[in-house]
Amino acid sequence: MELGERCAAILAQIRQRRPLVHHITNIVVANDNANTMLALGALPVMACAREEVEEMVAGAEALVLNLGTPTEGIIESALLAGKRANALGIPVILDPVGAGATRFRKRASLLLLERVRVTIVRGNAAEACALLGRPSRERGVESRGEVEDRALLAREVALKFGVTAAITGAVDYVSDGERVVAVHNGHPLLTRVTGTGCMATSLCGAFAAVESDALLASLGALGFLGVCAERAAFDSQGPGSFRMRLFDVMYSLSEDDFARSLSFEVLQ
Repeated sequence: MELGERCAAILAQIRQRRPLVHHITNIVVANDNANTMLALGALPVMACAREEVEEMVAGAEALVLNLGTPTEGIIESALLAGKRANALGIPVILDPVGAGATRFRKRASLLLLERVRVTIVRGNAAEACALLGRPSRERGVESRGEVEDRALLAREVALKFGVTAAITGAVDYVSDGERVVAVHNGHPLLTRVTGTGCMATSLCGAFAAVESDALLASLGALGFLGVCAERAAFDSQGPGSFRMRLFDVMYSLSEDDFARSLSFEVLQ
């Protein structure tokens, strides 16, 4: 079975099983993350209170940790939920939002990678560079530049932290330290809507909830967002209509059309 067909099969599984994805996410994107899950066919829960996160994650099939608006309390909750997820064998997806923007964000990201067994790290090139201890160009939480070889960057993050790394940009690169695959689907309007990177992270959670191969799950998630963006942009007039259409396409995209539209390049 080809990669596209395998990713389409994961999408069918999500829609059939409707996995619950627990999010400890940021206040800017929580609503869109939840709507992304619902449009896809998964179920979202947004719970960040330390008093309940361990109980909540015990009923979920994936955990998404998003550091877009971090506080000491959020980090504590993320650690508690992550450790509980590890104990139960539930995949953990980390989004180190703006890891190169402040020392606090970088320390929080590295702390989670040290103390929680993370399955997938989804971030942009600047965030990946920050995790590796390299200079990164960020303004706020936005990446201001691209590194020379993001395929290599993805592989280095994967090897250093023992994760599957999904590095997103104009072309997305996914690596588990051995395999490296480029995802060529997407559209520039994704950069004009707040939180589309965080949507990608949530999608990684949903795909990993039903697929144990984290590289394949990441490819399916990023490919799904990219294909939906291409179709949504076709009859959009700008960021507002694009955002609305994006949810519609997520909801209506067939597995067959998804498989036919995917554009992967196996690099290693």
